[in-house]
Amino acid sequence: MLIYKIFRRPEWNELVASGQTLGAPVDLADGYIHFSTSQQVMETAAKHFAGESDLVLVACQSDVLGSVLKWEPSRGGALFPHLYRPLRHSDIAWDTSLPLGVTGHIFPEGLV
Repeated sequence: MLIYKIFRRPEWNELVASGQTLGAPVDLADGYIHFSTSQQVMETAAKHFAGESDLVLVACQSDVLGSVLKWEPSRGGALFPHLYRPLRHSDIAWDTSLPLGVTGHIFPEGLV
């Protein structure tokens, strides 16, 4: 199953340059990298990235991340995927720009 991470452009550029990341400031503070499922990612964008443009949406295959990917309760008790190791560039299945439209972020067709 694909899971998703949203990066601000400088965070993404740093990941590409170094080959891995421990995530955004919120990830560093929490001790794991926050991901969302396809059913959760739009709400994540609206809640944590409202009004922000120049974002990058990253998709990873959950089974590639192995046993360090934990499913833990978060918003409203829903289970969210949390990665307890650096995210490597090689873990990423695909990435795309996540532009900001008039009514919110514009996700790739067929994602949600």
